[in-house]
This record gives sequence, structure tokens and C-alpha cells, in this order.
Amino acid sequence: MRKTKAFKEAVAQTLTELARRGVTLAPSTVEDTIEKSVSTVAEQLRIQVRSAWRYFDAAALADRLAHSVSAFEESSTEKGVGQAPMPPIDNPELALVLAGVPDSLAQTGGDLYAVILNVAVNAWMAGHIHGEDDCAGCDGSRGPAGHDWQARMRTITEMQPNISKWFDRDVWTRAVNDAGYAVTRR
Repeated sequence: MRKTKAFKEAVAQTLTELARRGVTLAPSTVEDTIEKSVSTVAEQLRIQVRSAWRYFDAAALADRLAHSVSAFEESSTEKGVGQAPMPPIDNPELALVLAGVPDSLAQTGGDLYAVILNVAVNAWMAGHIHGEDDCAGCDGSRGPAGHDWQARMRTITEMQPNISKWFDRDVWTRAVNDAGYAVTRR
């Protein structure tokens, strides 16, 4: 279905309609939604997929998607969700995670999935360690600083004294470029 002219036109029309409504979604999300929608229509009406395209309306789909995005944002805001809690800008663990991205890009040959996975795991572990300082099951697993979060932060800061540089977008971008990579939009 995805290789057909009708599908490609439907995606383009839906993305255009979403842009008119001020909503930005990844093309893959729109593609998945269209595929599911057209397949469901074909199945429910017991017709072929190519016949189901006559029931496709890009504007109506864009309205539904825009409403869903708006409802999600509103419900997230009401529940205090949507903004991840940020550690202080001078947090040593966050600096290490940021500093690891250029090296990870170089080590993986630019495999963005591997880099993002590495960042996610490191960030999750840092959050786990910070939140689980009283975890008896983690005894002896944290190195010389043990469960003392402040001591761990001092140790990291001693290992990399200039942690604040990683919070400067230009310094970080130069490090990524020095690793031989750049992030550009297609």
C-alpha cells in the first residue's frame, strides 16, 4: 500500500492539512495512521484497499490528528506531564551524558540509533542511581562514592573539571563536528 501513488498523495495532503492547522507530526506517524485507517475501512466495508481510497479525506484526518494532539497536550498539562524534570545546568552526570554523544557518534560510525540508545540508557541509569540512593540491592555497585550522591558528583567533577562547557550549544556542536558528524534537517 505504501508504494502506491494514492498513498503518497494522501500523506502529502495530510501533512499539508496538518501544517495549515499548525500541527507538526513525523511523516512516519501520518503514514502509519493513513495505512491503518484505509485498511480498517477496507476491512469493515469488505472491499479492496484500492477501493477504500474513495473514502479517504485528508482534511478530516488532519482534523482528527490535530484534535488528538491538542487533547494529549491539554491532558498532559493538567496532570503536570510533558516537561521532563531537568537537573541543574551544572549537573556533572548530565555533562557526562552530553559529552559522550560526540564520542559515541565516532565509535558507532554515526549510527544515530545506537547513540540515542546510549544516551537514554546513561540518562536512565543516572536517574535510577539518583533516585535509588537507599537501594540496598545496589550496595557495592557504585564504586568508591557508594550511595552518597554528593560524593559521586564530586568524583565526576574531579574526573572532568570543566563540566559547564558541555552546556554550551556551540561547544557541543563543535565536538560533534570534530567527530566528523553534523545534524541537519532533510
